Order: sequence, then structure tokens, then C-alpha cells
Amino acid sequence: MSHFKHHAFFCCNQRAPGEASCANHGASELRAYAKDRVKALGLNGAGKVRVNTAGCLDRCAEGPVLVIYPEAVWYTYVDQEDIDEIISEHLVNGRVVERLKI
Repeated sequence: MSHFKHHAFFCCNQRAPGEASCANHGASELRAYAKDRVKALGLNGAGKVRVNTAGCLDRCAEGPVLVIYPEAVWYTYVDQEDIDEIISEHLVNGRVVERLKI
């Protein structure tokens, strides 16, 4: 059994100037927002949700991206509202957010 029910990895990689990268789209700030929201909702901790920073997930052209395990669902997002929807639908209710799925 996994230590966490869900593990969300946010690509926060910064590539060379001119190259597509998740960091160019506010990935670090939105990862921090997601981490704070998960904690505020009491969803963090053992048996619950873990939000992590990831290095390059090699999908920067589709970025910013995050992947949620154990389902291995890849998402793109634009703003806090997208993050809120991923948290409420996927992490809380177990429903994939099709409009944000890669």
C-alpha cells in the first residue's frame, strides 16, 4: 500500500531562455498554491495527498504540467481556478478533469 492516496508532481523546471518550460508559466507559484490549498482543506499527510516539486517531466511544450499518481493522470493548467478544480474533482472526488487532461 502506498504511503499517500494521491501524489501530485508539479514540473517546475526552468530551461534555457527561449525554450518552452513549465517555470515560464508560473508553475512554482501554482504548486505552492496547490500545496497550501491541500493543507487548508486537511487533505495533506499520510494516507492522503502529497504535493511535490518535480524536475523536468519532459512535457514542457504542453506545460505547465502536473501528474497525479497512482492514476498517472497528466494535467495542464493556467490559473488557481484550474488547480482548485483538480483538487476538488480529482483529489477529493476521484473524478478526472477531462478538460485539463493531457
